[in-house]
Amino acid sequence: MKKKILLSLLASSILVAQNIELTPLSITSTAIKTDELKSTDAVEIYTAEDIEKAHVQNIYEFLNQQTSVITMPSYGNPFSQRLDMRGYGIGDGYQNIVITIDGRKINNIDMVAPLLSAISPASIERLEIIKSSGIVVGGDGANAGVINITTKKNSAKEITVYMGTHGTADGSFYLGHSDEKLSISASGEAQKSDGIRTINANGDRDESSLRTGTLNITYLPTDALELRAGASFARTDVIYAGYLSLDEYNNDPKQAGATNWGATEQTFDTDAIGGGFSYYISDKTSFDFDANREEKQSNYITYTSVADYIYNSAKAAFNYESKNIAVVAGVESFEGERTAYANETSKENIAGFVMSNFAFENHSIKAGARVEEVSYEYKDTTSSLQDDHSLYGAELGYNYTFDKEKSVFVNYAHAYQAPDIDRFFEKDWFGNVSFNGFIDPMKTDSITLGFNYIMPNNKLKISLFYVDLEDEIYYYADPAWTNSKNTNIDKSHKYGLDIYNKWLVTDEFNVALNYNYVQAKVDEEIENGEEYSGNDLPGVSDHNIKATLSYLPNKNTTLALTQVYRSEAYAANDFNNNFAQKQDAYKSTDISLTYTKDSLELFAKINNLFNQKNGLWVQDDAIYPINFTTTAIAGFKLKI
Repeated sequence: MKKKILLSLLASSILVAQNIELTPLSITSTAIKTDELKSTDAVEIYTAEDIEKAHVQNIYEFLNQQTSVITMPSYGNPFSQRLDMRGYGIGDGYQNIVITIDGRKINNIDMVAPLLSAISPASIERLEIIKSSGIVVGGDGANAGVINITTKKNSAKEITVYMGTHGTADGSFYLGHSDEKLSISASGEAQKSDGIRTINANGDRDESSLRTGTLNITYLPTDALELRAGASFARTDVIYAGYLSLDEYNNDPKQAGATNWGATEQTFDTDAIGGGFSYYISDKTSFDFDANREEKQSNYITYTSVADYIYNSAKAAFNYESKNIAVVAGVESFEGERTAYANETSKENIAGFVMSNFAFENHSIKAGARVEEVSYEYKDTTSSLQDDHSLYGAELGYNYTFDKEKSVFVNYAHAYQAPDIDRFFEKDWFGNVSFNGFIDPMKTDSITLGFNYIMPNNKLKISLFYVDLEDEIYYYADPAWTNSKNTNIDKSHKYGLDIYNKWLVTDEFNVALNYNYVQAKVDEEIENGEEYSGNDLPGVSDHNIKATLSYLPNKNTTLALTQVYRSEAYAANDFNNNFAQKQDAYKSTDISLTYTKDSLELFAKINNLFNQKNGLWVQDDAIYPINFTTTAIAGFKLKI
């Protein structure tokens, strides 16, 4: 039973050369594996080749250019970016997406966004996005869905090097070995940039650097037992400039700006280690156990502010799979602690879950449930505060497959988000900390209807969704700053349409389109005497379009043109929908050229070809420029 090592050697691709047909891809990162045609969920699947052909500098860039996920640098920080999917907003949407790397959840216990820049695009085997689902296995925070990343574990050996404008340079490698008994892989990346924006009167720029490394080992001492272990690290050092006024932004988005508090320098280090095993009791039954420990440090050098984190997690699960029935039942625990600002704050989760799938003839039924206990503790020299919540999640889905090309599905999910520790505790003007009793966990009920049509030359996916929310968590930014606080929107809802289409028009041309329409509305909320009912949730664009046209004149050459467009939205803090300035529409046109011969690949890419200005509007005259000028890279990949 060479199960998992052999499975990891199977690489599926959408398009590798001319005359290749599109086929349903397997969903491998969920508790119960299926293929996308028979799935009861709205899913997007991207392979290693999809990521390689995009020639992105980090995974944020791939998500923003190729998928339905929206990304923006967090207040200008390119290594820590905000994410949004299905209308949860660019401000807090990232807290409603669970992100895993090889099954390890990388979401944080505070308001720091997941550090996706810590994983090199060259090390990724698959990226799977499961929308409005995943609460049963993903747990706390999986309201918009989950993003599951699986790293390579094959026998490939490759190195990639590129250089670009503004002193950009990058080198990455992947080395792997796999046989019937042993799979071992190592990968790493080093990246630096001299910066684009000026940060002070001396002409210094927003420099940045990144180093990452991973090591994974899997060993099968017997056919019934698989042992695995892994370790990874990331080191980031970034200087990012402050916000600009509208006049400054329009005049020159590269400038430092005269009205903000200046640039910020942050280093962020993370070290993770994990191990586990799978024991195959029989051909149908197995037991899995995995445990991980992660230690992190965030150092805002500018403000002499240091935060240390320790995360411990473990998951155990029994699996049963026969021809028509698959069941996974398990328990999961997480302990997270942050030491900062002369206090210790912790968040602990413990959960039990069960997920099942029943397949017979043309029908597939998914049903699952999760129960989770979340507890908090705060300690400083004078106080000790505690609180806890009992939460539950559920999923129910149905898929009817008409034939080998067409299927329809419906999915219901009840999900939740427990408040992070930054929301949970408030500090007054005198530095006194108190428990914020107004912050309740958010609860969501979502329903998704979908249609899949997968032909040899066309892959079409359409889904409609509706989400009803209770106690959506947000930060109320009082214009006078005296009553600003974390609180809840009493009632809100979201609905929208997702369309994905990949069409092999001819042997030379293919088109990929990702279109998302979303409406996010506040139903009931009054804060500080302001009535928000009927308003739009700020930071949510109605329309999100990503389209790529690829031209393959021969088997060695690919020319790709990508257009990204997001419609305007209310600024991130504009819950009253009355600011003078709105979030501008986001526009970027990118072009890339790839030439492959034997084991060598040469590539070049220009981002933002037409030098279009883009920015993140927080409020009036508080704009963080992003992707605001033309950049370019050129390099090579060598497969040994």
